Amino acid sequence: MRILIAPDKFKGSLSALAAAEAIARGFHAAWPDAAIDLAPIADGGEGFADALAAALGAEWVKVRSTDAIGRPIDARYAWLPREKLAIIDMSEASGLWRIAREDRDPMRADTFGTGVLLADAIARGAARVLVGLGGSATTDGGAGLARALGFRFFDREAKEYQPVPGMLTPLARIERPAGLRLPAIIAACDVQNPLLGERGAAAVYAPQKGADANAVLELERSLNRLADVCASAFGKDHRDTPGAGAAGGLGFGLLTFCDATIRPGFDIIAETAQLEGRIAASDLVVTGEGRLDDQTLDGKGPAGVAALARKHGKSVIGFAGSISDAASRAGAFDLLVPIAEGIPLEDAMRDAAMLLEAASARVARSLEMQR
Repeated sequence: MRILIAPDKFKGSLSALAAAEAIARGFHAAWPDAAIDLAPIADGGEGFADALAAALGAEWVKVRSTDAIGRPIDARYAWLPREKLAIIDMSEASGLWRIAREDRDPMRADTFGTGVLLADAIARGAARVLVGLGGSATTDGGAGLARALGFRFFDREAKEYQPVPGMLTPLARIERPAGLRLPAIIAACDVQNPLLGERGAAAVYAPQKGADANAVLELERSLNRLADVCASAFGKDHRDTPGAGAAGGLGFGLLTFCDATIRPGFDIIAETAQLEGRIAASDLVVTGEGRLDDQTLDGKGPAGVAALARKHGKSVIGFAGSISDAASRAGAFDLLVPIAEGIPLEDAMRDAAMLLEAASARVARSLEMQR
């Protein structure tokens, strides 16, 4: 029996690798002779760099940077020196996880810290940079990242200033740094949201970052002003590009300031890890994440794994802390297994590895009886 184990993270509890290892322990307990292949995955969100670093054997580069509200931090990105490839999670520096609830400030939080990581990779000689978009504390349209790269922002009185989200409406002009040479940059994204409007960065995601109704309106005006000035300055307008609204508009910023392209994060992971070939060579495919729901079915990693398994006629099992009715009805998986039914959320998150291992062992024993 050859088993491919390819889960995403169980957010707040387990990294994708830790989840894969817990599932493997469960299956090994029931099937000690099984050949198990671990392929932790990610979409464009948190864990993207970890998953690719594990697949490629990358090293980690530590950088002194700042979090989304300007506090000094130590951050890191993955680096492959031979390929001159850098892999950055924007959440590593600019993520919501770094900001305590009482400290969240959506009118101030920016992506400058992510720009510091990108600038370091460029100085290191990166020929290509992958940036995972997700888990952000920011709604600045990538203005902070651009400032870290040397772009200059001026108000209507021709005064240079710091373009935090709450200070974008006075923006009148942006200057590109002379001699800036950028590598090929690919933004990994698992959403299709544009920058503006009812599906945009402010309306959909800013409330999750502490923005009230008035702040959402102001952030929308700010992002609209940024898009207008960028269109005038650079002759291109990405406000309606799918994915531009990802990570508080960092998708827009990378497209606009860095000439990046946007691709689904799962596709990048799948190609890099040669996932389809490994699925084709397996007898059983196992995936999962913290919650399997309608968002999972709309481009998340486990749905991508399930689709590849179906393509090659492989049975696929999905584990999750909880499973929505929509996911159960969709029929994307041969078996869906909730690991924490009837368990308080705090306990389930604390004991996620143990619960996932136990559920995997139960499933393996059940399948063994059916063979």
